[in-house]
Amino acid sequence: MLIIPAIDLKDGKCVRLKQGRMDDSTVFGDDPVAMASRWVEAGCRRLHLVDLNGAFEGKPVHAEVVTAIARKYPDLPIQIGGGIRSLDTIEQYLAAGVSYCIIGTQAVKQPEFVQQACARFAGHIIVGIDAKNGMVATEGWDDVSTVKATDLARQFASNGVSAIVYTDISRDGMMQGVNVEATVEVAEAGGIPVIASGGVTNMDDIRRLVTVAGRGICGAITGRAIYEGSLDVAEAQQYCDQQAGN
Repeated sequence: MLIIPAIDLKDGKCVRLKQGRMDDSTVFGDDPVAMASRWVEAGCRRLHLVDLNGAFEGKPVHAEVVTAIARKYPDLPIQIGGGIRSLDTIEQYLAAGVSYCIIGTQAVKQPEFVQQACARFAGHIIVGIDAKNGMVATEGWDDVSTVKATDLARQFASNGVSAIVYTDISRDGMMQGVNVEATVEVAEAGGIPVIASGGVTNMDDIRRLVTVAGRGICGAITGRAIYEGSLDVAEAQQYCDQQAGN
């Protein structure tokens, strides 16, 4: 299981939101490339980038920053989400050196877009499922749909999606612990590897996720916890590696 540091980009800075609210952000740094270096030096093997402005505007806003990070670390898998609504955007990100593009809002509104993206960019597409009380939210989490997270996961089971990033919005940035049960439900519903997100707070959360890794959990995204020091990236990854070797 991979420990995946999150770098959320807002107005050129590294921030963390609480429950996805743009008006409730904490700035943790004004140099995203330097922040990426911090997590690479800590031993991370993948980075999770989010273009928060892009998620709300429906198009990339921080493409230059994302490209700069990808070029500095060409061998590091990077996944990017936020504002990815066209095949051209995916093509540009992959050409810049990004490994995976995360489709969120469009996966709900235009499921065929995921099919098209997987067909054209096989092995590079992740679906982002953000849910509140089990129901999918879109448009930067502003709108809660009538679609169940598990149903959406099933919908993409045959598309060739590389992974699903499942975020429990109610826990995101709140340091309340990860929703392991809901994450496993999504993994088992779709049969697609799931990266847990939202509420990863400390080693207890990592231990709980590792116990269900065999049920389809392949990674854990962590943001506020590593910025505030309640979780150490190197320690967490080492633990995951040790458990995988047992």
